[in-house]
Amino acid sequence: MSSGLAEYIWLDGAVPTKQLRSKTRIFATVGDQEPELSTFPDWSFDGSSTYQSQGGDSDLILRPVSFIHDPIRGIGNYLVMCEVLNSDNTPHVTNTRAGLRRVMEQGGKDHDPWMGFEQEYTLFRWGRLDRPLGWPDGGYPAPQGPFYCGVGASNVFGRDLVEYHKQLCLEANLMFYGSNAEVMPGQWEFQIGHRGIEGECADPLNVSDHVWFARWLLHRAGEEFDIVVSLDVKPVKGDWNGAGAHTNVSTTETRDNKTGVKAIEAAVEKLRQKHDEHIKVYGADLADRLTGLHETASINEFSAGVADRGASIRIPRSVNVNGGGYLEDRRPGANCDPYLVSMKLIETICC
Repeated sequence: MSSGLAEYIWLDGAVPTKQLRSKTRIFATVGDQEPELSTFPDWSFDGSSTYQSQGGDSDLILRPVSFIHDPIRGIGNYLVMCEVLNSDNTPHVTNTRAGLRRVMEQGGKDHDPWMGFEQEYTLFRWGRLDRPLGWPDGGYPAPQGPFYCGVGASNVFGRDLVEYHKQLCLEANLMFYGSNAEVMPGQWEFQIGHRGIEGECADPLNVSDHVWFARWLLHRAGEEFDIVVSLDVKPVKGDWNGAGAHTNVSTTETRDNKTGVKAIEAAVEKLRQKHDEHIKVYGADLADRLTGLHETASINEFSAGVADRGASIRIPRSVNVNGGGYLEDRRPGANCDPYLVSMKLIETICC
């Protein structure tokens, strides 16, 4: 028998935006055997320190639901995603993953939905949280234009952290699709979702877990560089792009080129009718980002269009040409909870 380290990760009860928490425990291993989920036992924690309970009755339960290799500690160590349960083993009110599981069981999985998230974020130097990484003291950078997918020291800031994070995600075998510098200087994006690799599962639960793992690794990597990662939807007020988490979704029906266009049109109409309900769970301070400017639709109006990045829902031109595929919901903010976004999309489109 030998032992390894398991980092238990969960979402706290912070309002309006949940934050990641984690703590480490030792677990027993048998030789070189890969662990199973049952290898990692339930573990209690103090919910009164994470905005999830009162001090007089503070014990809550962490229940492991998925795990990946820990690329920071190395071989034999793991990152473990957990759901938060009450003492009677029922889902805690902050446990949004349980809501997604429920929607999948109530008919969502019958349509084999696939999800993908385009996670934008902004980098700040610790101690200089008044301006993003690379912004000059006492002023502003050049107008937006040269920074998106840019190269060169005058256009790109924080690449060392971005490359380190990318490598961590690949070593952890996350469904990491790609990354790029974004429109505002100091801002970046990574994508998690379907890659067409045999054996990978792009179902909403798995992909949402992977987004949270990737976010945890990004924050953890930032510690090595004294860089703070912000998921604020409008990190700089004024004529600058905000930060979103564009969400791609498809079903068996939308992916079939015989039924795809009609299925997407039907899904768009369902989303139109539920616009306000979706906005409520798509992240905090969305009104600051969804202004109708900077490649967004107004928060007060629902729109859809082919290749239209100013619409609520974009239908990729290739999907329209091929007769099937996915649609992109451009409304979710960078600080959204992927479990909630996935739950609402599946509930509206599939159930």
